[in-house]
Amino acid sequence: MSHLLDVRVYYEDTDHGGVVYHANYLKFMERGRTEALRALGFAQSDLAEKEDVLFALSRSDLRYLRPAKFDDALVVQTDLVSAKGARMVFKQQVLRDGECLVEADIHIACMNKAGRAKRIPSNILNCLEQGKHISELS
Repeated sequence: MSHLLDVRVYYEDTDHGGVVYHANYLKFMERGRTEALRALGFAQSDLAEKEDVLFALSRSDLRYLRPAKFDDALVVQTDLVSAKGARMVFKQQVLRDGECLVEADIHIACMNKAGRAKRIPSNILNCLEQGKHISELS
């Protein structure tokens, strides 16, 4: 599975010098993962309500290579590395004009509303592994 999300850097994303504040890259990547799931037919609000499935960041390893600045047009690339049991691992990059600014290894835990680990539901796992929209599997 690979997904691309366009993101514009707003003034609110930057520090006093007009450079994207480091923690905001995590927000951009969160949007990338959320929209990747949505593109496969899974809204996280529906997963929480109907299947008692929540996703939580359990580990992140970010490498900052170049700064993004106010008004830059960025692309967040999200690639699934692995998904099994209650864990997913993603490789994400924030790009500007094809140049990698930030790269990250992101580990996500699947859990229920009570905060206990929960296996990734098979319908989600199948779509993630195949990179197909849920309607294509019916």
